[in-house]
Amino acid sequence: MENETVSKNFIENIIDKDLAEGVYDTVHTRFPPEPNGYLHIGHAKSILLNYGLAQEYNGKFNMRFDDTNPTKEKSEFVESIKADIKWLGADWEDRLFFASDYFGQMYEAAVKLIQKGKAYVCDLTADQIREYRGTLTEPGKESPYRNRSVEENLQLFEEMKEGKYADGEKVLRAKIDMASPNMNMRDPVIYRVAHMTHHRTGDTWCIYPMYDFAHPIEDAIEGITHSICTLEFEDHRPLYDWVVKELEYPQPPKQIEFAKLYLTNVVTGKRYIKKLVEEGIVDGWDDPRLVSIAALRRRGFTPESIKMFVELCGVSKANSSVDYAMLEYCIREDLKLKRPRLMAVLDPIKLVIDNYPEGEVEYLEAPNNMENEKLGTRKIPFGRELYIEREDFMVDPPKKYKRMFPGTEVRLMNAYFVTCTGYEADEDGTVRVVHCTYDPATKGGNAPDGRKVKGTIHWVAVPTAEKAECRLYENIVDEEKGKLNADGTLNLNPNSLTVLPDCYVEPSLKTAKAYDSFQFMRNGYFCVDCKDSTEEHPVFNRIVSLKSSFKLK
Repeated sequence: MENETVSKNFIENIIDKDLAEGVYDTVHTRFPPEPNGYLHIGHAKSILLNYGLAQEYNGKFNMRFDDTNPTKEKSEFVESIKADIKWLGADWEDRLFFASDYFGQMYEAAVKLIQKGKAYVCDLTADQIREYRGTLTEPGKESPYRNRSVEENLQLFEEMKEGKYADGEKVLRAKIDMASPNMNMRDPVIYRVAHMTHHRTGDTWCIYPMYDFAHPIEDAIEGITHSICTLEFEDHRPLYDWVVKELEYPQPPKQIEFAKLYLTNVVTGKRYIKKLVEEGIVDGWDDPRLVSIAALRRRGFTPESIKMFVELCGVSKANSSVDYAMLEYCIREDLKLKRPRLMAVLDPIKLVIDNYPEGEVEYLEAPNNMENEKLGTRKIPFGRELYIEREDFMVDPPKKYKRMFPGTEVRLMNAYFVTCTGYEADEDGTVRVVHCTYDPATKGGNAPDGRKVKGTIHWVAVPTAEKAECRLYENIVDEEKGKLNADGTLNLNPNSLTVLPDCYVEPSLKTAKAYDSFQFMRNGYFCVDCKDSTEEHPVFNRIVSLKSSFKLK
């Protein structure tokens, strides 16, 4: 057998070259989220990419919170992010860090730049700084405070730290080049005054580093070799390199950018999700209609399905959008051989087998998964009265209808052949009860005389059925009309959640626990809701329907 050639992505090629040329002798990556919201599916790509590279090269992976902006950060977000990353299987071992761990070192780094004549305290307002910066076609103007002496800058910066100035009154700027074609290099602000309580350091600091200054320092301190980020930071790379060079780190990290993961017609923007949460349109950041990692987990997606999705998307330099149907394909592929296939009736009507003995219950054997014998079999209670799906009976069906109607014979899944003899309906024609007779010789669902039936329907026995609530989800935005309205608000789908309160499921599902998932015959894959489900009131979220038009190319 020939050796397969494994195609490597462009990041792996860069790492291979760095290792071969001795730029680094190991690989050390990190995932650095800001704790200002819940992570979403796009972050999963970054987590799995960074962790996967560390694993592939037998290196190390750090978890680090970039908590340099106290206005939007909360401990709640820190805990949710940690839970998401653990669930995805990325193990940071004992390397959990916070940008705030390094505030002292960042301050000293800023002092070093001042001493080198590479940073200065500026009194311009934020609007003035913006005005002085120039445009993409015109160079910026130098600040009148740019040439303060080293001594004056050191004193003013210390006074900023001591709290002598109000928010916005002074900033520390890097002294680079106001005529640079890259706007990020036009004397960027690297420290600001902000009298705010930090979720970890409290009121110790009243000045905070800017992200573009803090991030390369964090990477350098931790010994990160390859700082992998998304494409919007490509223009920031010269500043990243400038910071680590001027601070004279012996083995500076290398920033590499890759394309973000965009899903069609989903909401990932934190401000949009925050609004949906605050207005009660969704029941939290983990509402199953969202694509936060917590929401996907609650809906019933598995880490394996998300890994498969990320691998199928690949790693590239070109931005592109991926159809949500591909994510659904991945969860179907992951669950189809792993999970039992049980019977659940979501829109029930009663089926009475008139010639079956009253009060009798027999237990029929059924395979747990017809495509995977290793999942074994189970016993299902069967009796005179059953629930079937309303759509599985029609009084006057169209020609190709293969289920139950007066006079026809169908198979009850794993049970018997039954023939429909009649029905009971309300005055408005709504069918409430269907009547039939069964053939005792067809136990197990096959006739000894070899006769065939066209339809097979699933059922749940009335006396032992567990009542449950099932929730069916669609995209939260209206795919037909597009994600956004003309005024910039979300174009919401009014049918994004359908609650079915009167479903019936097999009795074995009574003991199902949060996050347990199953295939409900013909209805889709479902998962026990982790928030609202109880033993007295089971709640199942539909993860995905059984069929899709999506085809893997």
